[in-house]
Amino acid sequence: MNNPLYAPFFNATRDVFKLMLDLSNISDKPLLDKDVSAQDSKINIEIGIIGDLQGKVIYHFPKQTSLEMVKIMSGMEFSEIDDFVTSALGEIANIISGNVMSTLSVQKISCDILSPHILNETGDTTEINYEFESGMQICTDIGSVDLNIILNTK
Repeated sequence: MNNPLYAPFFNATRDVFKLMLDLSNISDKPLLDKDVSAQDSKINIEIGIIGDLQGKVIYHFPKQTSLEMVKIMSGMEFSEIDDFVTSALGEIANIISGNVMSTLSVQKISCDILSPHILNETGDTTEINYEFESGMQICTDIGSVDLNIILNTK
């Protein structure tokens, strides 16, 4: 089933990337394969969603994209993923998800987000059926980030 949250998540991601990372060339494409975690090494961050909608969004940050994002945010060079880099990526995912929840509240959909949770490199393999499942790849000049949106109505 098509996810009605695709556009709000893309718009929020685009806005946060523009504001926090000064990126302007941002596009998207739907992900056809749900198993994006099988690609190159990624940092996977899950944001739980509770309220009128329940489920999660998983952000898949490739290593090189992650390092470049944190370099832009902090002005510091990183060669490896450490706690600082992971924390910064969690905050980006948190801000994007919070912006989506604000957008939904205007539409009278009451939801909240849970704290970011770092998943192991392979991501979450739990098989649960959800009403709304979709994925997108956000493409920028510094690399791409994949999002999996997996939700049920309450």
